[in-house]
Amino acid sequence: MKLVYFAWVRERIGKAEEEIALPAEIGTVGDLLSWLQTRGATYEAALQHPETIRVAIDHEHVEHHAPLSGASEIALFPPMTGG
Repeated sequence: MKLVYFAWVRERIGKAEEEIALPAEIGTVGDLLSWLQTRGATYEAALQHPETIRVAIDHEHVEHHAPLSGASEIALFPPMTGG
C-alpha cells in the first residue's frame, strides 16, 4: 500500500511517500494512524494528535472509521485552514 504525506506531516516524518505492508489487524484509518505512531519518533511527532489529521483513500477524503480494505493509496494531510 502506498502512503503519501503532505505539508508538515511530510516534513515531520521526513519523506513524501512510502510503500508499506500493513499488519493484518490494521482495518481502519484510525488503526493505521495509531500503528504509524509506533514506527518511530518522527511518526510519533507528526501524528501526536491523530484526530486532527485528514485522510484520503484513493483520492477521496474519508473519516477515521473508514475501512482500508481495497485501498491502494492513502494520503495524510494536516488540518486545513481557510482564509
